Amino acid sequence: MSFAVAYSTPTFGVDPDRLAAFARHVEACGFEGLYVPEHVALYPGATFGGHPVPTTLPYGDPLDLLLFAAAATERLLLGTGVLLLPYHHPVVLAKRLATIDLLAKGRLRLLTVGLGSLPGEAAALGVDFASRGRRADEAIDVLRLLMSGGPDGVSFAGEFFSFDSLCSFPQPATPLPIHVGGSSPAAARRAGRRGDGWFPGGLLPPDERRRQLAIARSAATEAGRDPSALQYTRWGSATMDEETLDRLRDEGVTRVVIGGEEDELERFAERFIARRSGG
Repeated sequence: MSFAVAYSTPTFGVDPDRLAAFARHVEACGFEGLYVPEHVALYPGATFGGHPVPTTLPYGDPLDLLLFAAAATERLLLGTGVLLLPYHHPVVLAKRLATIDLLAKGRLRLLTVGLGSLPGEAAALGVDFASRGRRADEAIDVLRLLMSGGPDGVSFAGEFFSFDSLCSFPQPATPLPIHVGGSSPAAARRAGRRGDGWFPGGLLPPDERRRQLAIARSAATEAGRDPSALQYTRWGSATMDEETLDRLRDEGVTRVVIGGEEDELERFAERFIARRSGG
């Protein structure tokens, strides 16, 4: 099991000195990677889990934040938790992702995509909220196609995107993993059919989380993919104890993402990362 850290832009803001220092600290503590969230725009009346959302939360662009963090570090893997895929055109996104991965020397390994839960955000971007799942499915297919295409180009004809003999270079240093986030059976199926991993939300009841993990693995099998290769990422806490981590290991979790201030992260690393590595 590996451990990564979430950088909360709504809490910490978009401060270059804070972000660079935070990323370097996370790397020095021995964490595997750094995750950042995304929201393109908020509006009065928007809610997360039934709770009102302050409209002034400073969500920076996640890919720009990750590229900045990559420049301040050497080995830290880069992740999104989550990139709202329906709100990005996959042809443009393929270029951005490949560029970041190359500039980061192959460290964009934890890209996690989701659908978004705010209808007003989707409407502002011209995306039909009801069809955003189908749009995301197509976008994943387009990304994989473009980022593995040859000099003669690739073609695609779908409900939302279509092109003929299109070339997208540069390409990532190695094939880019795409993890799928979300707390619904549909997200679990998407992870199994198309994803390299599944990253469910933190509020699912244990029985429902187990059910959705079974859905993801079953969907992978039905798609002719190896269900055991599906990475399983979960949210955690800097105050987690050994018993909790043992339970997560038993559930098949491969990565835990935690948040917190620098001192909390350092204490967690001393308890679980340094000890494991013999440091």
